[in-house]
Amino acid sequence: MKSLIKLIPFLRRFKRAQKGSTAVEFAIVALPFFSLMFAIFDVSLVYFATSALENGVASAAREIRTGQAQINNLTSVQFRDLVCARIAPLMSCGNNLVIDIRKFTNFGSITFPVAVDANGNFTNNAQYQIGVAGDVIVVRAYYSWPMLTPVGSRYVTMANGKRLLTVSAAFRNEPFVVQP
Repeated sequence: MKSLIKLIPFLRRFKRAQKGSTAVEFAIVALPFFSLMFAIFDVSLVYFATSALENGVASAAREIRTGQAQINNLTSVQFRDLVCARIAPLMSCGNNLVIDIRKFTNFGSITFPVAVDANGNFTNNAQYQIGVAGDVIVVRAYYSWPMLTPVGSRYVTMANGKRLLTVSAAFRNEPFVVQP
């Protein structure tokens, strides 16, 4: 009981004390603040990477649209290297990049298989059909982007904790002649 009586004045002094209140307030606010800042940074990187991937695919797809890929007998690996060269400063290709190129008879007949199954695994069913003059072509690129924050990784599209960036370019091949 005596120890309790000695404790009461200490608690009253603690209640009136103002020293360190800023540090305590900062400690309370810091975790949500920094979590939000890192999440904003993470989402910004995703948008920036998607934009870079879009530009890389659109630029490389021009080789198909103009017939340069067909004239030069560009393989799927060479086309992928074209895209990789355009996104290299921001992204490393490795196993993260998958290119799917399909030809269709018209724009109304375009259909795709799903990219991610129900378990969140990537279904790699990529094809390489660059077509001939006048064909409708859809170039799609998939990139597995690692999320940096736990907040961002809660909203991923894949089972491995990565976000699947998907971009596409749809066009009709220009008239060109492949020389034998």
